[in-house]
Amino acid sequence: MRSVTIVIPVYNEAQSIQENLKEILKYARETADISARILVVNDGSADNTAELVYELSVSEKEIDILSLNRNFGKEAAIKAGLDHASGDAVIVMDSDLQHPPRLLPQMIELWKQGADVVECSKTGCENKTFIQAVLRNFFFIVFELPTGLTIRDQSDFKLLDRKVVAEYCRLPEHTRFFRGLIRWMGYSSAQIYFDVPERSGGNSSWSLLRLARYAVSAIVSFTSFPLHIISGCGLLTFLLSMVFGSKALLDKLSGNAVDGFTTVILLILFIGSALMFSIGLIGIYIAQIYDEVKSRPPYIVSRKGTFTDTVSHENACTERKEDKMP
Repeated sequence: MRSVTIVIPVYNEAQSIQENLKEILKYARETADISARILVVNDGSADNTAELVYELSVSEKEIDILSLNRNFGKEAAIKAGLDHASGDAVIVMDSDLQHPPRLLPQMIELWKQGADVVECSKTGCENKTFIQAVLRNFFFIVFELPTGLTIRDQSDFKLLDRKVVAEYCRLPEHTRFFRGLIRWMGYSSAQIYFDVPERSGGNSSWSLLRLARYAVSAIVSFTSFPLHIISGCGLLTFLLSMVFGSKALLDKLSGNAVDGFTTVILLILFIGSALMFSIGLIGIYIAQIYDEVKSRPPYIVSRKGTFTDTVSHENACTERKEDKMP
């Protein structure tokens, strides 16, 4: 019997995690001839998310949990889940039911028909502010134009064949952008479209600032196009300076020079701002290189297993301590 592992990164989802996992498990069991398991990756939750998952695993034997030492971020949690998943295929999805569990049987069926990757794309955006919508569209333009990879409206809700998982886990980079890398790998894929439902409970931990940092990291890890923009702006500034410099020289020679104190101040401020922006952009790339060359692991596991495994481990530790007592 073929098997599928569902990897679910979680962070502070105690409010609804048990009900949501039951809902996901219900649909995962609907596919005939497929053995499904759930691997919950606890990304350093500060609440009792891990305890609730352990508690549920007592009655739901298909649920395992992988706890990380601290909050390493969603990309690291996905990588940890893929590293430890054991199925013939792996599904990555969120725990808040905004990735509809009802699509699981359809995803598995498309995989059985030969698709290496099954991608779930959004037909409508979640409730976003005007600023979020503008920044979102700007990100897609900046990412897609230089890379040639289309990721608009895609999500992290994907099914990956075992060979895709193996190749993804072999990629050496530390900073990752999951949906971009899966596109870049170029495996045959099938598409499923869905409307994004409301969260089943709680609030998203993704603030506008965190989303902006995530977007910058994704762009920098995939393309050097912003650095070429700096070179282009430098060339354009040089050409404009030649034009205005020539005009100023001609005006001076003809005796028509105009007092340009305000213009000079504005030019200095403009050029200074452009230089600071350029240095900052270069600094982002250098910081990315610095993070890569440190070669630190993307995550550290604190515990893996079901509730039963944890109890057995704790009992064994207690027995060892008692054996050492005089």
